Amino acid sequence: MLTAVYKSIKKADTYLFIEKRDDFGRVPEPLLETFGQPKYVMMINLASREKLGFADIETVKQALIDKGFYLQLPPPEENLLTQFKKKQGS
Repeated sequence: MLTAVYKSIKKADTYLFIEKRDDFGRVPEPLLETFGQPKYVMMINLASREKLGFADIETVKQALIDKGFYLQLPPPEENLLTQFKKKQGS
């Protein structure tokens, strides 16, 4: 299963996986507006991979089948104050 990967120029560490390179037909227009002009990163074969960086590969495959795209958002930033309080026992 080949997929094209694009990164957002507006949102850091945000990636869009689509079925075919430069075919954004199944991606909702509001998502593309928020995402910004997609910048092509690479083509990957999901069938030959066991895992991806942050995303669950089976979730990505299923989203591509169901919706025609998968949006990978960056992991949420950990609140430094919360971390500090945990270390202090509060």
